[in-house]
Amino acid sequence: MKGNIKRIISDKGYGFITVEGEEKDLFFHRTAVSGEFDDLREGDEVEFEVEDTDRGTQATNVTTV
Repeated sequence: MKGNIKRIISDKGYGFITVEGEEKDLFFHRTAVSGEFDDLREGDEVEFEVEDTDRGTQATNVTTV
């Protein structure tokens, strides 16, 4: 899937991705980023996979486009 970084909370190590046509933003953790988490910026276009966890739906294998 593709989306855009909506918000990054650097000090906590997570962020949210906006996906066009979806109501909710997707959570992602720094461990789900392929590459450097600190290189991500709000507005960046990313590709990712979606995984259902016990904490809800999350983005995994997040990479910049």
